[in-house]
Amino acid sequence: MKQLSMIGVPMDLGQMRRGVDMGPSAIRYAGVLERLEEIGYEVEDLGDLPIEKNSRLLQKQQPDYHHYQAVKQVNEKLAHQVSSIFQNKRFPLVLGGDHSIAIGTIAGAASHFQRLGVIWLDAHGDVNTKETSPSGNIHGMPLAISLGYGDQGLTSIYGTSAKVRPEDVVLIATRELDPGEKMFLKKHRIKVFTMHEIDLLGMPEVMKQTVDYLKHCDGVHLSFDLDSLDPDEAPGVGTPVNGGLTYRESLIAVELLHRENIITSAEFVEVNPILDERNKTAEKTVDLISSLLGEKLL
Repeated sequence: MKQLSMIGVPMDLGQMRRGVDMGPSAIRYAGVLERLEEIGYEVEDLGDLPIEKNSRLLQKQQPDYHHYQAVKQVNEKLAHQVSSIFQNKRFPLVLGGDHSIAIGTIAGAASHFQRLGVIWLDAHGDVNTKETSPSGNIHGMPLAISLGYGDQGLTSIYGTSAKVRPEDVVLIATRELDPGEKMFLKKHRIKVFTMHEIDLLGMPEVMKQTVDYLKHCDGVHLSFDLDSLDPDEAPGVGTPVNGGLTYRESLIAVELLHRENIITSAEFVEVNPILDERNKTAEKTVDLISSLLGEKLL
């Protein structure tokens, strides 16, 4: 029997819009545990990581980073938790929460591989630093931090500064970048498939090229922000951007990743039930998780 450990991270402190802290509960309510058990997984639900929201902690600020101490503390705990799941030879599935939790997920995963690849499905690049961020929201910085760029207190969580290399990262469904992010991606020659490329090539070709590009990695982490889908398909997300993936395109992406059998850990983030319609974004998240992990129609 396939073994999986699931942990929720109900945090919305990496950004300013409230609601994504309820994402893990919405995904659980949509039946993720039952669906995974139906396809043959022995699921260990570790519950939710405790999130400290006392006023003293939130007042401890680092210039240019909102809720710095709280976000740092959560990601330190998450990195240890993810690493422990790997040590127990189980598949880590993390439910967010805002995308700043990728700092901890990737840090914990990277400690178990020589070269961890990262597939970043997201409308945004999330490669801002304090010098380029228009907002100071850490959920716009986790990929840059995982690459070793940003505040040392965040880049050094659970090990050395850089957890992944630029040549081991692929961004997919990107369609909104800040000026500094465009410069960062070009400077570091990071592989990006914008929605333009997806429209021209089609999702099967994009995923084929992605898998080929990361074939030298001994592990691959999938970081799936639900805002990669179009808001008409997934309205309940933290930072919606028009012109995104269809539901079918996103399913094809994860189905092909399952077929290639390269994903060694995954997180699904930025589900915001406050903005959702009858929990349909969480329900689609469960569909995506199930398809990534092997659910088939026949």
